Amino acid sequence: MSENGALPRLGKVLTVDTMNPNVKKVDYAVRGPIVQRAVQIEKELKEGVKKPFEEVIKANIGDAHAMGQQPITFFRQVMALCTYPQLLDDNKFPEDTKSRARRILQSCGGNSIGAYTTSQGIDCVRHDVANYIQRRDGGIPSDPDNIYLTTGASDGIVTILKLLTAGEGRTRTGVMISIPQYPLYSASIAELGAVQVNYYLNEEKCWSLDISELQRSLQAAREHCIPRVLCIINPGNPTGQVQSRQCIEDVIKFAAKENLFLMADEVYQDNVYAEGCEFHSFKKVLFEMGPEYSSKVELASFHSTSKCYMGECGFRGGYMEVINMDPEVKAQLTKLVSVRLCPPAPGQALMDLVVNSPQPGEPSYQTFIKERTAILSALAEKAKLTEEILNTVPGISCNPVQGAMYSFPCIALPERAINAAKAKGQAPDMFYCMKLLEETGICLVPGSGFGQREGTYHFRMTILPPTDKLKILLNKLKEFHQKFTQQYS
Repeated sequence: MSENGALPRLGKVLTVDTMNPNVKKVDYAVRGPIVQRAVQIEKELKEGVKKPFEEVIKANIGDAHAMGQQPITFFRQVMALCTYPQLLDDNKFPEDTKSRARRILQSCGGNSIGAYTTSQGIDCVRHDVANYIQRRDGGIPSDPDNIYLTTGASDGIVTILKLLTAGEGRTRTGVMISIPQYPLYSASIAELGAVQVNYYLNEEKCWSLDISELQRSLQAAREHCIPRVLCIINPGNPTGQVQSRQCIEDVIKFAAKENLFLMADEVYQDNVYAEGCEFHSFKKVLFEMGPEYSSKVELASFHSTSKCYMGECGFRGGYMEVINMDPEVKAQLTKLVSVRLCPPAPGQALMDLVVNSPQPGEPSYQTFIKERTAILSALAEKAKLTEEILNTVPGISCNPVQGAMYSFPCIALPERAINAAKAKGQAPDMFYCMKLLEETGICLVPGSGFGQREGTYHFRMTILPPTDKLKILLNKLKEFHQKFTQQYS
């Protein structure tokens, strides 16, 4: 304090210059400038500003319910019972929904879903997750003590990356991620101060993963960091490919040979559409390869309530299973998750319903199967529709959408458009997507936000809109691309 009693004039403690520099490196394209502009346009439309379209169609993010998908009745009934237990006396609710709700509530403090849970997650839910994994993987055992419930899969992925990040300079942890990739990975690597190590998927072979490319990437990275972890997204986001069993086996052998920790992001495991494609979990393949690999390779796999047929993104439910983790490190993991107390209890409850869904003979079974089948069938139809229509457009090339919820087509851009983008300081596909938004109201994410080979341009588009709206979107996109190409040719 100065002599006259006034506080000295000091600058702000927290400025862009004094803040954590790693945060400034974080970029998350899925909710980047395009989406921010889309929100502004929605406000303008509500205020009566005239546009050449009546609504913004957000095809930028895998948010099924926001796109009009209806919730699964069984899930919402049990969640209603858990959040308002007085409804347990209401005869409108089937008996299997009540039994699920009672079991979950009895595992919560004070029989309330509003209470904190144990940090690793509600015990009965972890047991149900382990039983689900065991059934899914043909009887391969799963230990509930290896299950950690998480705030969506994202929370688990970031937590494991925290454990793996160490070193300085040339000893910093290198994290191998596919290009194109889901921006959670690049953003988390930047925030944690690890080193992003890119390996490229093969677009000419339906975004397949080549072991020779993994080897090239690894060798190059060892010049400036220590690669310690290999991240796989299967089915793929944003590329929609489904890995074959042989590919997964080759990846596991590569990880074992190079002593890499494996992270398997499997949140789209029910979203497989293409004929001849099948989901194989990394855990199942690992154990089928025998003890030479199953006793050695360290693996963390992730699942979520947000994707598949559920689409319950807002509940933020998920789990991870850790395999062959050093017991002392596992103790540190348990300590780390305890700092945030626990994942949201409603998300844990919903995760339980996903892994412990209605069984034949239970009152809710027929409705559940009907709704689940309808959602997955519609997604399969829209995956095929998207590929077919995009491939009719000169200058757009779209690989089959084998799985997940997105197409990631390659777009040919005229040289004048590329130069116009550079003049505005924008990536060419950002320039394209921003023009698309302003002229049609369609919100997509440019491929540059996911990473792509130099000189190629893409966008990611979700297949989630209702079929009638998706057809309108695709036809608008077709018209726009033709007009854009003529304008800049």
